[in-house]
Amino acid sequence: MRSYRTLFRTPEFTPFLLSFAASSAAETIGCLALGTLVFRATGSPLLSALSMFGPQLAQLLGAGLLLSGADRLPPRATLTFMSLAFAAGTAVLALPGLPIWAVFVVLLLKGLVASLGGGVRGGLLNEILAKDGYVLGRSVYNMLWGLIQVTGFATGGALLTVLSPRDCLLLAAALYVPAALLTRLGLTRRPPRSAGRPSVAATWRTNALLWSSRPRRLTYLGLWLPNGLVVGGDSLYVSYAPEAAGTLYACGALGMFVGDLAVGRLVPPALRPRLGTPLRLLLALPYLFFVLRPGVALSAVAAAVASVGFAASLVLQERLMSLTPDELTGQALGLHGTGMVAAQGVSAVLAGSLAQLTSPAKAMTAMATASLAATLALAAAGRRHAAEDGRAMADERSAGAG
Repeated sequence: MRSYRTLFRTPEFTPFLLSFAASSAAETIGCLALGTLVFRATGSPLLSALSMFGPQLAQLLGAGLLLSGADRLPPRATLTFMSLAFAAGTAVLALPGLPIWAVFVVLLLKGLVASLGGGVRGGLLNEILAKDGYVLGRSVYNMLWGLIQVTGFATGGALLTVLSPRDCLLLAAALYVPAALLTRLGLTRRPPRSAGRPSVAATWRTNALLWSSRPRRLTYLGLWLPNGLVVGGDSLYVSYAPEAAGTLYACGALGMFVGDLAVGRLVPPALRPRLGTPLRLLLALPYLFFVLRPGVALSAVAAAVASVGFAASLVLQERLMSLTPDELTGQALGLHGTGMVAAQGVSAVLAGSLAQLTSPAKAMTAMATASLAATLALAAAGRRHAAEDGRAMADERSAGAG
């Protein structure tokens, strides 16, 4: 499947995307509004970053308890429930006088529910599309996410100039409702992909199986660490440039859109596997210049260029799917998504702590440096593994000849 026309003629793909778009718009506007609300109330870069990316830490807990549900629960009902739960949680965050500790309790609960989302959506996309259409479909999915972030952060920034953060949170809560309706009315009822009831034991057993393969381990770490460290630095946009944070997030999302378009549609399949490391290096390099505190215009350009590197996730997800049995694709993608957002949440805490001790600009540069080091280390580990496999195959051939 190499054309968008064929892709959008696939039954259920369009309502699947529209539902995702509505929930993503709600998440983007709500995220910026909450980060702004917390920063205005506390003046803390750490708490502001944690309010925007802290729920992703809770997804790590959810991955250990609930992730088996990604393949063992009916996808349509699960996604509908999640949208309604997010609507309720976001509305609670808009309550006047809600203490900061209560904000983080709500975010913890939202994170636990969200831990199922990536696996359920990823597994469902894998069912809706043919095998040869996954990368193109996932690139469209990612491009839509980029477009929603561009428009969502830009719209959210504009709304915050005329509305209060609490009003913006109520608007975000309302956007989750059409997401639930599109899921319920536009998708077919499907049985779970895997037999058995979701349980903590099943979650741990399958996670251990997925982690037991060295190629999968390296792929997971490549998906999590470079990405997470850079996003941790991105969480400081509000404290780095309080009046232009929406612009920086929107430009970053635009770069992500360009990268996904190029890798998903324009790069030949034979070339894609070679782009994983270069794209991850691109993801971090422009942020090294933030230590010089460039103006908003140069910062926006750097964010856009760097975010093209997020397309590395397409390359690595394709590799992950080639290494994973079909009946485990939901949990495999769920583990990827949960590990990625957990790494982003941990990195946001680390970046916020560094910003408290130094400055947001220096903390962002430090996170980018750590991302570059992680990419280079993983690339070296991958080369060692390939060399070991080559030697093992040569030994086997020699033994067979003997």
